[in-house]
Amino acid sequence: MTSYAEAARSWLAEDPDPDTRAELSQLLTAGDEQALTDRFGSRLEFGTAGLRGALGAGPNRMNRAVVIRAAAGLAAYLRGIGGTAVVIGYDARHKSDVFARDTASVMAGLGITASVLPRPLPTPVLAFAIRHLGAAAGVMVTASHNPPQDNGYKVYLGDGGQIVPPADGEISAEIDAVGALSSVPRSDEWTVLDDAVPEAYLDAVSSMPLLRALPQRDIAIAYTPLHGVGRDVVVAAFERAGFATLHVVQQQGSPDPDFPTVAFPNPEEPGAIDLAMSLARSTSADLVLANDPDADRCAVAVPDADAEGGWRMLRGDEVGVLLADFLLEHGVVGRYATTIVSSSLLSKLAARHDVPYSETLTGFKWIVQSGADLVYGYEEALGYCVAPTIARDKDGISAALLLALLAATLKARGSTLVTRLDEIAMTYGVYATDQLSVRVADIADIAAAVQRLRSAKPAVLGGLPVIGIDDLSLGGSGLPPTEGLRYHLDGAARGYGAARVVVRPSGTEPKLKSYLEVVVPVSDSVSQARLQARRQLHEIGVDLTLALGFDTSSGA
Repeated sequence: MTSYAEAARSWLAEDPDPDTRAELSQLLTAGDEQALTDRFGSRLEFGTAGLRGALGAGPNRMNRAVVIRAAAGLAAYLRGIGGTAVVIGYDARHKSDVFARDTASVMAGLGITASVLPRPLPTPVLAFAIRHLGAAAGVMVTASHNPPQDNGYKVYLGDGGQIVPPADGEISAEIDAVGALSSVPRSDEWTVLDDAVPEAYLDAVSSMPLLRALPQRDIAIAYTPLHGVGRDVVVAAFERAGFATLHVVQQQGSPDPDFPTVAFPNPEEPGAIDLAMSLARSTSADLVLANDPDADRCAVAVPDADAEGGWRMLRGDEVGVLLADFLLEHGVVGRYATTIVSSSLLSKLAARHDVPYSETLTGFKWIVQSGADLVYGYEEALGYCVAPTIARDKDGISAALLLALLAATLKARGSTLVTRLDEIAMTYGVYATDQLSVRVADIADIAAAVQRLRSAKPAVLGGLPVIGIDDLSLGGSGLPPTEGLRYHLDGAARGYGAARVVVRPSGTEPKLKSYLEVVVPVSDSVSQARLQARRQLHEIGVDLTLALGFDTSSGA
């Protein structure tokens, strides 16, 4: 037996959950050294994404003991800054309701007023509730689009945004200082809220200024919440905003923590929205919309005669640019922001319309910190903040409403989302993006791959000379340090504009991600420029795959 057996017995003695106690007892009886090492050899790190990991016993899993300590640490931090109230939301994943109740009882036991949303609800409702209720912090129990065995713990402060340094480190230090679970005070003096908060959120999103200003509603939509918590709120929001034709994928309509119809409950994953596209074909819908399980992200698919099955999913950068173009066209003035891994086209739109622009590190925790004047932010991973005054985070519900309005407005002109993308390309050129990613079993493989790139710097990628390398871990360009590398490529030899590659570890999954972009001017036709761009992206991807040193899969 390894040295972790004693740690496991100590954990077992104070574990409040019969499920994880039974799991741990079985592992100890079986003498499963590998499983004990996996659970006790490291721990979930509390960082800018809060906590996220697989359910199970031990400090390297999501469980009641980990959550109770996290809640106690957060409560201590809040007391230190004079915070007196927290609002807690949760999704429909395994143990989410239990973790929410544990958090509320710890907060109440430590003198913090705790209010819990009335039922499993989307993350954007929690983000909205923080400022709506004037809370000092918010907690959302969710693992978003992670696999079914995962759960997570997402923390916001009173400004409605996710925690960023130094708050994350300070909260982590308070968590480390928590002693035995028996020393953590608990109380039942916490409140379950009524429907006033979700109703206020629905009123806000269904009456956004563009929805009030533009009358077009003639659009038929196929929608899936991917077994998550989005359906009821989305249906209500669309009804209030005046959209009459929303067809819901019944097989994926009700919350189900096992996500039985998809390999991964992530609309980016191949096959995830196939049922929605099938429903679109059978109902002659104009548009497919999909949320991830906590409804903070939104995917879009459109008719395409050249695609298999007649429909294709738009890339996050395409949707991000379409929404920005729509807002700018209708005079929405303020700061537009995106991340270092998203398309650089947004900067060109902002410059043409003479509005402020910011480029941030990956994640909405950074996007919403870009300025008090923020009116729009997006990241390529299907996240869009179209109404920062409602929720200072990505919001797949308000984004879905504006996408429906945009599609209906274009339809009234005899146009489509695809046609509008072509028009944007005619003006700015084709900004084509792609992603390579690899999911690893051992997180150490990611660090090793990044280090290989640091020590053996590629001089050429896809036939394009590498003319600059930014080691993002050193900071610079006004950005905080983060793990990753950015390559600047010279496309001039092939008549292209700038090209770029960013390699970074995922912040929420055991993946190494690489983000590619090439810019191709339109000389003959948009379709020809897109074909050239796809070929160039493929060539870059082949060379990058070799440099990384292990197999990758495109578009993950």
